[in-house]
Amino acid sequence: MEISRSVNPCTPVSCDVVTVPTRHGLEAVDILRRGVGEGVGPVLHDGGGQTLGFLVPPGTAAGWDVPGSTCTETDGRGLRLAPEPPVEGSDWLLPPGDADLATDPAVLRAALGEAARLIEAADNCR
Repeated sequence: MEISRSVNPCTPVSCDVVTVPTRHGLEAVDILRRGVGEGVGPVLHDGGGQTLGFLVPPGTAAGWDVPGSTCTETDGRGLRLAPEPPVEGSDWLLPPGDADLATDPAVLRAALGEAARLIEAADNCR
């Protein structure tokens, strides 16, 4: 997995958020945490346990095209890198301070691809 070193970190008021189904996201978090080099930034989960949100550098949404995920520009709307979650009904899986400032989009893209292949292989074994 090639790792980009040119990540512009989130600022306290500006990050984009990549949202994926929880199963896919948890696999990606595991892959990122096992990886060499840059790790995973803060990750949110919703109260219903349906999705995970990876904080990525601002501008990521403009070029995001990974199937099964969405990337949303926040422009700081309601997003703050603080111990309390930025959205009511959500919580931090990996809170700011316990993680890097943002997940590198190229590294996240690769991890989500690997996670999709692992999930497909596991589902086909049933």
